[in-house]
Amino acid sequence: MQPATGQDLPRIVDIYNSTVPTRTATADTEPVSVESKRAWFDNHVPGKRPILVERIDGEVAAWVSFESFYGRPAYGRTAEISIYIAPEYRRQGLGRRLLKEALDMTPELGIRTVVAYIFSHNEGSMRLFYSFGFEEWGRLPDIAEMDGKRYSLSILGRHVNP
Repeated sequence: MQPATGQDLPRIVDIYNSTVPTRTATADTEPVSVESKRAWFDNHVPGKRPILVERIDGEVAAWVSFESFYGRPAYGRTAEISIYIAPEYRRQGLGRRLLKEALDMTPELGIRTVVAYIFSHNEGSMRLFYSFGFEEWGRLPDIAEMDGKRYSLSILGRHVNP
């Protein structure tokens, strides 16, 4: 993985938007624009709270981001992780490799605790994170409404550098 550049943002958004219709990875119900994600992108700090990309044959195939949790000083060593993989690269073990690499980076990023917000019905992501020692630290029942259905959100967490 390597730090994302501004030139990667359109592909990052494309990969993100590919998950919108699945109703498993994002609470956005319509595709987002590159411009709407520019501030989000710019708020990431390389070496502290980066967005990282994985390239396959020169193309961004997946991305990982660390975001500060809740924006208060006491949570400064806690980060939320997100992983998104392009459809053509899913179910090939890439998520497992990227999660391992991301967790291996946490000491140099100053992160002691990692949290992930995952739809409870996203069985693949739940299994992936559980396999890396994450536990369900909370569940928000039926808080998302999409297409007339209600979905729960699991909060997974792991202390990585106690």
